[in-house]
Amino acid sequence: MPCWRLTKNVKISPVRGVRRIAVVFRLLRSVSLCAGAALLLAGCGGSAKEALGLGKRAPDEFAVFTRAPLTVPPDYGLRPPQPGAEPSAIMPRDDARATVFGYAAGRTLADPGAGNPRPSASAGTRSILERSGATGTDPAIRTLINRETTILAEKDRTFTERLMFWATPTEYGTVVDPVEEARRINENQALGRSVTAGTTPTIERRRRALLEGIFN
Repeated sequence: MPCWRLTKNVKISPVRGVRRIAVVFRLLRSVSLCAGAALLLAGCGGSAKEALGLGKRAPDEFAVFTRAPLTVPPDYGLRPPQPGAEPSAIMPRDDARATVFGYAAGRTLADPGAGNPRPSASAGTRSILERSGATGTDPAIRTLINRETTILAEKDRTFTERLMFWATPTEYGTVVDPVEEARRINENQALGRSVTAGTTPTIERRRRALLEGIFN
């Protein structure tokens, strides 16, 4: 029997065909999802390893510092600290400053209160400090900055209150009650008494407490 007759007589089950089509669609969907994920990772500006956190990053050479080596005391005992003595540990920042500027760690380039560079500083460093005005610093500069900051904060608070409440804030204090004062003057004139007779009615305006007026 010819081959074409064999293939012609073969019948494919409809259920099996539907299953094959479903498998093909699943494969296409998986491939599409993988391709979309790859495009998203490539669009982030780095490789797939960096996006997934698998890449290696070298440490910043300026952020890495070495600590001073530990030393063992000769008698293997802890020495009691002297009262009022400065800590003996050298901070990495002070060590780097001493290496760059060439003076003892923990000290500044200018004498406290004198405003002049130390003799150990180089001529270039002293020139830079003098030209930048670092040698003539005001010892009360922190107090001045705090005062100016307080003034600016008060101005900002006033502007914010005007912007939110759009009304002139009430001035606190004791003022004359105009209605009661007019009534008192009219009564005195009707009775033939002096205008200044009697007690002048007043209104006391004060700041209300946080919960005042809510429960009463």
